[in-house]
Amino acid sequence: HLQSVYPFVSEGGLPGAGPLIGKDLLGGPFCFDPWALYRSGRLTNPNVLVLGQLGRGKSTFVKTLVWRQLAFGRRAWIVDPKGEYGPLARAVGTSPVALAPGGAMRLNPLDLPGQAVAGHGDVEGRVRPRLELTASLVASSLGRSLSPEERTALELAVRAASERAEQPLLSDVVQELLEPATGLARAVGTDATGLRLAGRAPALELRRMVKGDLAGMFDGPTSVASHPETALSVLDLSATFSSPALPLIMTCATAWLQAMLGSGPPAKRLVVIDEGWAILADLATARWSQATFKLSRAFGISNVVVVHRLSDLRAAGTDGSVQQKLADGLLADSETRVVFGQPASEAEHTGRMLKLSRTEIQLVGQLPRGVALWRLGDRSYLVELLVADAERDLVDTDAAMVEAPTTSASIAPGARGA
Repeated sequence: HLQSVYPFVSEGGLPGAGPLIGKDLLGGPFCFDPWALYRSGRLTNPNVLVLGQLGRGKSTFVKTLVWRQLAFGRRAWIVDPKGEYGPLARAVGTSPVALAPGGAMRLNPLDLPGQAVAGHGDVEGRVRPRLELTASLVASSLGRSLSPEERTALELAVRAASERAEQPLLSDVVQELLEPATGLARAVGTDATGLRLAGRAPALELRRMVKGDLAGMFDGPTSVASHPETALSVLDLSATFSSPALPLIMTCATAWLQAMLGSGPPAKRLVVIDEGWAILADLATARWSQATFKLSRAFGISNVVVVHRLSDLRAAGTDGSVQQKLADGLLADSETRVVFGQPASEAEHTGRMLKLSRTEIQLVGQLPRGVALWRLGDRSYLVELLVADAERDLVDTDAAMVEAPTTSASIAPGARGA
């Protein structure tokens, strides 16, 4: 009644397509489906960025989003660095794939979609994505950009390995770097010794992933029995969560995941990268990640990247640096931003990067648990996440901190939540 007297108090909510997320605190029920919003023209890309301080509800939100999208016939792939998505996977009838050094499972990050290798003689088309991935891995491990000589040596090695096998391994690239053919060296105006020296640093860094402390994960053909049409697939990386090599591991896992997604027919699928700071905080892997984001529409994918704060990516860069430009590009490729509570020290920075109003900046620093500021394009919504009792065992991540369960239907202040 008040809105009819003064109709500018609040705007209408989103269309009711998709699963219910919670209550729009300035309106009514809040539903969200990135594909429906893209189809209606309200969004120009389906990617989602979720950020929030520890314990404010972002993990609970992501799990409920996945669970409810599955009920709408969507599919989901999850890169899980902390091993938190096991209950969700088991509820769907699957088990997480645990990847660990020295374990039984192998992923080949150089895998390409079947249609990219079968029956096609386009070696260039196979070399390019493999080169970008291996260059990102080497640059991240070295902590610097590759020199022209190193990148050339790496390119020739990847090319030679791709010509020898349709799905080469990282060990094949290492072998080509350590023992380059004379013909390859002659093609770039040097000899085998010169090419070997140019590729030695990349070879030793990649060797770490097949013979060093990361052996037993990416040193053989893919042995994971998974299918692109599976409703939910969870890749558990918790065995390496505390490793300084986590950015490399997550990048390799994501590269393999994309090859799997490209092997089947297009399908509407959520791809969740939890603890996304591990990729975004490293310049080399963040560059690679930004390039892969642009494939989302072609595959029908909505990438969901979960981070604690936006300053992780810009921490190593000054104003106008490559890091800041990269951060802006990644934000532009994620038109939906779900902001849970941020500490006061981060609110101003978050506001600048997301172009929030002064009121929204103040709000971000005061949001209670379970309430998020949603930015969809240039529109803002204040949404309280609602969690059904039947969902709590699937989404709870702090059961050890709580002695007795709650019966509340919301994870707003005082209730359990991530």
